Amino acid sequence: MTTIHVGGASPYDVVIGRDLADRLPGMLGEKVERVAFLYAGTLGALAEPVLDRLVDRFEVLALGLPDGEAAKTAAVANDCWEALGEKGFTRSDAVVTFGGGATTDLGGFVAASWLRGVRVVHVPTTLLAMVDAAVGGKTGVNTGAGKNLVGAFHEPAGVLCDLTLLRTLPREELVAGLGEVVKCGFIADPRILELVEATDPATLDADSPVLEELVERAIRVKAEVVVADLKETGGADGHPGREMLNYGHTLAHAIEKREAYAIRHGEAVAIGCVYAAELARLAGRLDDATAARHRSAFERVGLPTTYDKAGFDDLVGSMRVDKKARGSQLRFLVLDGLARPSILAGPSDELLRAAFEAVSR
Repeated sequence: MTTIHVGGASPYDVVIGRDLADRLPGMLGEKVERVAFLYAGTLGALAEPVLDRLVDRFEVLALGLPDGEAAKTAAVANDCWEALGEKGFTRSDAVVTFGGGATTDLGGFVAASWLRGVRVVHVPTTLLAMVDAAVGGKTGVNTGAGKNLVGAFHEPAGVLCDLTLLRTLPREELVAGLGEVVKCGFIADPRILELVEATDPATLDADSPVLEELVERAIRVKAEVVVADLKETGGADGHPGREMLNYGHTLAHAIEKREAYAIRHGEAVAIGCVYAAELARLAGRLDDATAARHRSAFERVGLPTTYDKAGFDDLVGSMRVDKKARGSQLRFLVLDGLARPSILAGPSDELLRAAFEAVSR
């Protein structure tokens, strides 16, 4: 078992290991009386051991949520708020989320907004949620205009990354989670890339010591970045700060919107990272070998690196309302070299299109 401490104004621990359900009540604290247990509705059986631990200590309100991105709407959040109000939840009560990234995003937003903020502990059940959504305090819901455009920063009281929960995860979901892991290798920790390139991808499963190390390394990358720049205001000396975690996400979010969220987030991120690498290469900022390594690393673990050529105009329109845009100016997180993130602001339409040609099919 490994504990990664996330410092800052509201410090908390991320615990990584196996069979961790007994640690959950302690993360909630002694003063909590009632807990809202927000879980992905399709995970009822998997959630029972965790729910049992909560029922032993607290009065529990269990709220099943729609699966995936369907949970991340204002309507679902409102249903949760109404349920909390009916049960009289106060600031001394708490929320526990159990599910993938959509569940932690929605549950975190409910916790952030109920009475302007109550405690939340995340129990992510997917690789993607463990290394990305559950850590860092970003919460939110989607709107018709795009993904995660409404939300709040609200750090959890703790995160339990129980790797045994990954045993029931469909293979394609685990592979999708590796998209965010490989991304961390390019932006900050090249050892991640070395591990991926040296390991048979078929052996990466819930019981793999290599996967456990990859999870730990990816979480450490995120923890170090968010402590330095929680609200994405930027780092010192022009460093992009927390924005570096958005590598590949500008195009990825646009792809997700165009596909009505039928594509997995990690799959879209893989395409987006390859696109960002091509942007940097064509702009003369990234060497050919590192750009090519993007494609080979993501493809090695089974992730896509190309997208529908006909979608370019739709994608550009969506990218212009991305959170990272400033006014009418598009901004991309790019690399000036391995683990050297920077910002490319205002790329020309010609550059955008030329980079897209490299990921088009």
